[in-house]
Amino acid sequence: MGMIEDMADELARDVLKAIEATGDEELVNAITKVLGESSQTAEEAFLTAFRVRRANAKARALLMDRLRKFKAARETATPSETGQRESKPPRT
Repeated sequence: MGMIEDMADELARDVLKAIEATGDEELVNAITKVLGESSQTAEEAFLTAFRVRRANAKARALLMDRLRKFKAARETATPSETGQRESKPPRT
């Protein structure tokens, strides 16, 4: 990444952490406004980094939730429900 993208990405990470800590969703709008007043390029780079990071976090949360549900269902399923054959003790 270039300097602008690096700076915007670092700021986006910090803003996401601040929002997580404070719950202040308006923070992103305030930061965007300040950036836009000085540099449209910086504003666009920040918004792109912010949106991509937030989308990635949501996608990862969905993935982890699906994996948890899959593992929980697999642990409680009987062998016939999972398509596996029940093992029989060997004949003696």
